[in-house]
Amino acid sequence: MRTKNIVLVAHDAKKKDMVDWAKFNKGTLEKFEIHATKATGERIIKDVGLRVKLLLSGALGGDSQVGAMIAEKRVDLIVFFWDPLSIQPHDVDIKAVLRLAVLHDVPIACNRSTADFLISSPLLRE
Repeated sequence: MRTKNIVLVAHDAKKKDMVDWAKFNKGTLEKFEIHATKATGERIIKDVGLRVKLLLSGALGGDSQVGAMIAEKRVDLIVFFWDPLSIQPHDVDIKAVLRLAVLHDVPIACNRSTADFLISSPLLRE
């Protein structure tokens, strides 16, 4: 059985939320291959102690890398804590990730409640 891939992304205002969520779910997350945009991944490595494959920073192409992973069927779950109250210079890339996730039927959580439901689902382990 192949190891499933989870992508973690968090905007600056949501990085603490992502770290807190990853700490709470560390035991579960350790069973998966984790990919994350640069700053998010570095925080998770430092503060949570998980192994993370780093992508580029979201604004410098990391969001596009996530989109490519989705299109190539290399993502099983995305947790993307985006900040709906801040303007992002790479908003087009963010929308592309969201669109591709829906288009390719990849579960995507944009808040902690949804992330908790998805990470605890027995379907994730199948």
